[in-house]
This record gives sequence, C-alpha cells and structure tokens, in this order.
Amino acid sequence: MAEAIVRGVIERGVAKASDILVSEPLEPRRKALVKTYGVGAAEDNLSALEDREAVVLAVKPQVMPYVLKELQGRVGQKQVVVSIAAGVKLDTLHSGLGHDVLVRAMPNTPAQIGRGITMWTTADGAGPEAREAGAQILQALGEEIYVEDEKYLDMATALSGGGPAYTFLIIESLIDAGVHVGLSRDVSEKLVLETVLGSAMLYKESGAHAAALKNMVTSPGGTTAEALLVLEEGGLRGLFIRAVVEAYHKAQRVG
Repeated sequence: MAEAIVRGVIERGVAKASDILVSEPLEPRRKALVKTYGVGAAEDNLSALEDREAVVLAVKPQVMPYVLKELQGRVGQKQVVVSIAAGVKLDTLHSGLGHDVLVRAMPNTPAQIGRGITMWTTADGAGPEAREAGAQILQALGEEIYVEDEKYLDMATALSGGGPAYTFLIIESLIDAGVHVGLSRDVSEKLVLETVLGSAMLYKESGAHAAALKNMVTSPGGTTAEALLVLEEGGLRGLFIRAVVEAYHKAQRVG
C-alpha cells in the first residue's frame, strides 16, 4: 500500500519523486523503490521526517506502537501525519506522537492501479490545509469518502478494506467451477474476469438496484435460478454478512 501511495502521488502530480523520502529497513527494498520511482530512501524513520509536509504511516497495526514511540515529540507542528494502519485510532496516534494534525484513512489494494476506495477522517487539530493535503494524497489512490465520525473507519476496514479478498475468493471459486464443468482454465478465467468487471460496471452505470439486475438474469425455472437456489440454501448471503461483521469486530479489537 505504501508503494501504491508513492506511485499514485507521483503519477497524479501531487508530489515530485524528488520530494518523496521513503523509510524502509530492508536494503533490497530501498534500492528497488529508488530504482523504480526515483524517490529518496532512508533506513530509519526519523530521517523521513525532515523537511516533509506530510508523513504517511504505512505500517501494520502491530508495528505502530514501536513507530509511535520512535517518532514521539519529533513530528513538526505543521506536518500532516496520515495513518493507514487498520484499527489504530486517532487518540492512539495523538497520544503516541504528541501531535494532533492527523489523518486516519482506510484504503484498499486496488489503489495499486489507481482504482482504490478510501474512507478517511481527521483529528480535531487538523485544519483546512491538513484536510486538503490528506485529500490530495488519498485521491491519488482512486475514490475517497470523508466522514466526520471515526467509528465508520472500522466498518470500512471490514467492508472495503477486506472486500478485495472476498472478491478474489469469488473469482477463484468461479474459475475453478468453470474448470470443473469442462472449460480450460484460461477460458474459464477470461469468462469470469470479464463477467465480474462487466457486472460491476453495469451496476455502477445503470443506477439499478442489485436485486433488479440479478432478476434480469434469472429466468423463471432457468439455469441461473437453479444456481441461485443452491447458493441461498448454502447460506452464501448470510456468510458474507457474518464475515463482514466479524471483520468489523476484529478491527475494533485491534484498535
């Protein structure tokens, strides 16, 4: 996700490569980022703070306590700190850093190709300039939704944050199903990918309810009706709802 942010802000003209400094403990990774994007690279986090308008904390939530301890009291008063760590709340960031110009965001992995969706919010200490800086960074990843109440970010973590994994599982299962009925894997994969992409675009552009679009495909007594019956009997709808609810509770526990 950090690399997606680097790529996005450069491609969208939010920042020049020469303005970006990444902090990465692994030397091969540092060299790869420098070679690919032309950014600067440092081994330690403190070096990445110097003379930067914005600081992005792109680490796993279990690593965040160590990062906050290292950076505590070292962030400049006007620097905007953007965290994309799942479940890590603004209060935790504020107390850990001693800093209140904060943006908390939940992007997802399609940000790697500029098609992500990010929900985000700001701390009380983040004024209009900080909010604009956060918006520019996150818009470089795709679409974004700003919310006033932080509680919605754990919900987005469960739904859109984990959503690509759920979608990939569906894609994988459908490809395997095509192979099972006799299609080659290459043909099955193409049929499934174009079906998923086309269905998503149809839903987005038509403005119709998902149920109405589903019913358009489902002829009375037909093959699709038979397949949907199996999915409903297997509890697929309920499983998806339960999965998102459990992911939401996990995000709350992580925080």
